[in-house]
Amino acid sequence: MGAAAVRERILYSNPLAGPNDVAGWVAEGPLRGGSHEGALELSGALDDQEFGDHAHWTLWCPENFPDGIRISWEFRPLAEPGLAMLFFAATGHRGQDLFSPALAPRTGYYPQYHSGDIDALHVSYFRHKYPSERAFRTCNLRKSAGFELVAQGADPLPPTEDATDFYRLELVKDGPVVEFSINGLRLFGWRDSAGKVLGGGRIGFRQMAPLRAAYRNLVVESL
Repeated sequence: MGAAAVRERILYSNPLAGPNDVAGWVAEGPLRGGSHEGALELSGALDDQEFGDHAHWTLWCPENFPDGIRISWEFRPLAEPGLAMLFFAATGHRGQDLFSPALAPRTGYYPQYHSGDIDALHVSYFRHKYPSERAFRTCNLRKSAGFELVAQGADPLPPTEDATDFYRLELVKDGPVVEFSINGLRLFGWRDSAGKVLGGGRIGFRQMAPLRAAYRNLVVESL
Protein backbone atom coordinates (compact mmCIF):
# COMPACT_ATOMS: atom_id res chain seq x y z
CA MET A 1 0.00 0.00 0.00
CA GLY A 2 1.36 3.41 -0.99
CA ALA A 3 1.95 6.34 1.36
CA ALA A 4 -1.03 8.25 -0.06
CA ALA A 5 -3.37 5.33 0.61
CA VAL A 6 -2.07 5.04 4.17
CA ARG A 7 -2.67 8.75 4.74
CA GLU A 8 -6.23 8.41 3.47
CA ARG A 9 -6.91 5.73 6.10
CA ILE A 10 -5.70 7.85 9.01
CA LEU A 11 -8.66 9.37 10.85
CA TYR A 12 -6.66 11.00 13.65
CA SER A 13 -3.03 11.27 14.70
CA ASN A 14 -1.40 13.00 17.65
CA PRO A 15 2.29 12.87 18.62
CA LEU A 16 1.39 13.31 22.32
CA ALA A 17 4.65 15.16 22.78
CA GLY A 18 3.42 17.14 25.79
CA PRO A 19 0.41 18.75 27.48
CA ASN A 20 -0.23 21.14 24.56
CA ASP A 21 -1.12 18.17 22.36
CA VAL A 22 -4.09 17.28 24.59
CA ALA A 23 -5.25 20.85 25.25
CA GLY A 24 -8.56 20.11 23.51
CA TRP A 25 -9.14 16.77 25.21
CA VAL A 26 -11.71 16.27 27.97
CA ALA A 27 -10.29 15.39 31.41
CA GLU A 28 -12.46 13.83 34.10
CA GLY A 29 -10.83 13.49 37.50
CA PRO A 30 -7.60 14.85 39.06
CA LEU A 31 -5.39 14.58 35.98
CA ARG A 32 -1.85 15.94 36.07
CA GLY A 33 0.03 16.40 32.78
CA GLY A 34 3.67 17.01 31.97
CA SER A 35 6.44 16.05 29.57
CA HIS A 36 8.90 13.16 29.64
CA GLU A 37 11.64 12.88 27.01
CA GLY A 38 9.44 14.23 24.23
CA ALA A 39 6.33 12.32 25.32
CA LEU A 40 3.22 13.16 27.31
CA GLU A 41 3.49 12.24 31.00
CA LEU A 42 0.23 11.63 32.82
CA SER A 43 -0.54 10.98 36.48
CA GLY A 44 -3.39 11.41 38.96
CA ALA A 45 -3.79 12.58 42.53
CA LEU A 46 -0.49 12.68 44.37
CA ASP A 47 -1.98 10.95 47.40
CA ASP A 48 -4.28 8.12 46.36
CA GLN A 49 -4.66 7.12 50.00
CA GLU A 50 -6.29 10.46 50.79
CA PHE A 51 -8.60 10.50 47.76
CA GLY A 52 -9.22 6.74 47.54
CA ASP A 53 -11.27 5.71 44.48
CA HIS A 54 -11.61 9.39 43.52
CA ALA A 55 -7.85 9.71 42.90
CA HIS A 56 -8.09 8.36 39.35
CA TRP A 57 -8.94 9.97 36.02
CA THR A 58 -10.11 9.49 32.43
CA LEU A 59 -8.95 11.60 29.47
CA TRP A 60 -11.13 11.57 26.36
CA CYS A 61 -10.01 12.34 22.82
CA PRO A 62 -12.35 15.01 21.37
CA GLU A 63 -12.94 13.05 18.13
CA ASN A 64 -15.91 10.75 17.56
CA PHE A 65 -14.82 7.67 15.64
CA PRO A 66 -16.72 5.23 13.43
CA ASP A 67 -16.61 1.49 13.77
CA GLY A 68 -13.97 -0.46 11.87
CA ILE A 69 -10.81 1.17 13.25
CA ARG A 70 -7.30 0.37 14.38
CA ILE A 71 -6.00 2.34 17.40
CA SER A 72 -2.26 2.37 18.10
CA TRP A 73 -0.21 4.22 20.68
CA GLU A 74 3.04 3.93 22.62
CA PHE A 75 3.19 3.54 26.37
CA ARG A 76 5.91 3.48 29.00
CA PRO A 77 5.33 3.10 32.75
CA LEU A 78 7.39 5.52 34.83
CA ALA A 79 6.39 4.88 38.46
CA GLU A 80 4.21 2.24 40.08
CA PRO A 81 1.86 1.01 41.42
CA GLY A 82 -1.15 1.70 39.25
CA LEU A 83 -3.23 0.62 36.30
CA ALA A 84 -3.66 1.85 32.71
CA MET A 85 -6.52 1.22 30.33
CA LEU A 86 -8.11 2.41 27.11
CA PHE A 87 -11.84 3.04 26.66
CA PHE A 88 -13.25 2.75 23.13
CA ALA A 89 -16.63 2.60 21.36
CA ALA A 90 -17.93 4.82 24.16
CA THR A 91 -21.40 6.38 23.84
CA GLY A 92 -24.41 7.15 25.97
CA HIS A 93 -26.48 4.11 26.92
CA ARG A 94 -29.28 5.23 24.57
CA GLY A 95 -26.93 6.14 21.76
CA GLN A 96 -26.26 9.73 22.86
CA ASP A 97 -22.89 11.31 22.29
CA LEU A 98 -20.60 10.66 25.26
CA PHE A 99 -20.51 14.40 26.03
CA SER A 100 -24.27 14.90 25.88
CA PRO A 101 -25.60 17.06 28.76
CA ALA A 102 -28.33 14.43 29.15
CA LEU A 103 -25.75 12.07 30.69
CA ALA A 104 -24.76 12.17 34.34
CA PRO A 105 -21.57 14.13 35.16
CA ARG A 106 -18.40 12.03 35.39
CA THR A 107 -15.51 12.78 37.74
CA GLY A 108 -13.10 9.89 37.18
CA TYR A 109 -14.84 7.61 39.70
CA TYR A 110 -14.73 4.16 38.09
CA PRO A 111 -18.35 2.98 38.68
CA GLN A 112 -19.55 5.97 36.63
CA TYR A 113 -17.88 4.35 33.61
CA HIS A 114 -18.59 0.66 33.99
CA SER A 115 -22.05 0.73 35.65
CA GLY A 116 -23.43 4.17 34.83
CA ASP A 117 -25.29 5.54 31.82
CA ILE A 118 -22.61 4.94 29.19
CA ASP A 119 -21.77 1.95 27.01
CA ALA A 120 -18.14 1.19 26.24
CA LEU A 121 -15.47 -1.42 25.89
CA HIS A 122 -12.21 -1.06 27.77
CA VAL A 123 -8.94 -2.93 27.83
CA SER A 124 -6.82 -2.86 30.99
CA TYR A 125 -3.28 -3.47 29.77
CA PHE A 126 -1.05 -2.49 32.71
CA ARG A 127 -2.68 -3.96 35.82
CA HIS A 128 -0.06 -3.33 38.49
CA LYS A 129 -2.20 -1.60 41.11
CA TYR A 130 -2.90 -4.34 43.65
CA PRO A 131 -0.69 -7.24 44.87
CA SER A 132 -3.04 -9.81 43.31
CA GLU A 133 -2.71 -8.11 39.89
CA ARG A 134 1.07 -7.96 40.11
CA ALA A 135 1.28 -11.61 41.18
CA PHE A 136 -0.53 -12.87 38.04
CA ARG A 137 -0.52 -10.29 35.25
CA THR A 138 -3.24 -10.23 32.63
CA CYS A 139 -4.77 -7.84 30.11
CA ASN A 140 -8.56 -7.69 30.56
CA LEU A 141 -11.29 -6.67 28.14
CA ARG A 142 -14.58 -5.60 29.70
CA LYS A 143 -17.92 -4.59 28.20
CA SER A 144 -20.10 -2.00 29.88
CA ALA A 145 -22.57 -0.99 31.05
CA GLY A 146 -22.32 -4.06 33.24
CA PHE A 147 -18.57 -4.51 33.84
CA GLU A 148 -18.61 -7.89 32.07
CA LEU A 149 -15.19 -9.55 31.65
CA VAL A 150 -15.32 -10.83 28.07
CA ALA A 151 -11.69 -11.61 27.17
CA GLN A 152 -8.33 -12.00 28.85
CA GLY A 153 -4.72 -12.51 27.84
CA ALA A 154 -1.27 -12.54 29.41
CA ASP A 155 0.33 -9.14 30.09
CA PRO A 156 3.90 -8.97 28.73
CA LEU A 157 4.61 -5.47 30.09
CA PRO A 158 7.39 -5.53 32.69
CA PRO A 159 7.54 -3.65 35.98
CA THR A 160 8.70 -0.06 35.71
CA GLU A 161 12.31 -0.76 36.65
CA ASP A 162 12.65 -3.14 33.69
CA ALA A 163 10.92 -0.93 31.11
CA THR A 164 13.75 0.75 29.21
CA ASP A 165 11.73 2.00 26.24
CA PHE A 166 8.20 2.54 24.94
CA TYR A 167 5.89 -0.32 24.00
CA ARG A 168 3.60 -0.18 20.97
CA LEU A 169 0.00 -1.13 21.70
CA GLU A 170 -2.55 -1.84 18.99
CA LEU A 171 -6.27 -2.43 19.26
CA VAL A 172 -8.65 -3.35 16.43
CA LYS A 173 -12.41 -2.75 16.77
CA ASP A 174 -14.38 -4.05 13.81
CA GLY A 175 -18.06 -4.73 14.44
CA PRO A 176 -18.25 -7.61 16.92
CA VAL A 177 -14.50 -8.30 16.73
CA VAL A 178 -11.86 -6.89 19.09
CA GLU A 179 -8.16 -7.79 18.86
CA PHE A 180 -5.33 -6.52 21.05
CA SER A 181 -1.54 -6.76 20.75
CA ILE A 182 1.62 -5.30 22.29
CA ASN A 183 4.81 -4.99 20.20
CA GLY A 184 3.17 -7.19 17.57
CA LEU A 185 2.37 -9.99 20.02
CA ARG A 186 -1.33 -10.87 19.81
CA LEU A 187 -2.71 -11.15 23.33
CA PHE A 188 -6.37 -11.85 22.69
CA GLY A 189 -9.17 -11.78 20.16
CA TRP A 190 -12.87 -11.67 20.96
CA ARG A 191 -16.12 -11.76 19.01
CA ASP A 192 -19.24 -10.35 20.66
CA SER A 193 -21.98 -12.91 20.18
CA ALA A 194 -24.47 -11.87 22.86
CA GLY A 195 -26.46 -8.72 23.49
CA LYS A 196 -25.92 -5.32 21.91
CA VAL A 197 -22.83 -5.06 19.71
CA LEU A 198 -21.17 -1.69 20.28
CA GLY A 199 -20.17 0.33 17.24
CA GLY A 200 -18.39 3.65 16.90
CA GLY A 201 -17.82 6.22 19.65
CA ARG A 202 -15.19 7.99 21.72
CA ILE A 203 -11.82 6.73 22.94
CA GLY A 204 -10.04 7.72 26.14
CA PHE A 205 -7.07 6.88 28.31
CA ARG A 206 -7.51 6.06 32.00
CA GLN A 207 -5.07 5.55 34.86
CA MET A 208 -5.35 4.56 38.49
CA ALA A 209 -3.18 6.62 40.84
CA PRO A 210 -0.41 6.81 41.77
CA LEU A 211 0.79 5.47 38.40
CA ARG A 212 2.96 7.82 36.34
CA ALA A 213 3.20 6.88 32.67
CA ALA A 214 4.26 8.36 29.35
CA TYR A 215 2.36 8.22 26.05
CA ARG A 216 3.21 9.12 22.47
CA ASN A 217 2.25 8.59 18.82
CA LEU A 218 -1.49 7.97 18.95
CA VAL A 219 -2.94 6.99 15.55
CA VAL A 220 -6.50 5.99 14.69
CA GLU A 221 -7.05 4.60 11.20
CA SER A 222 -9.88 2.99 9.30
CA LEU A 223 -9.54 -0.67 8.41
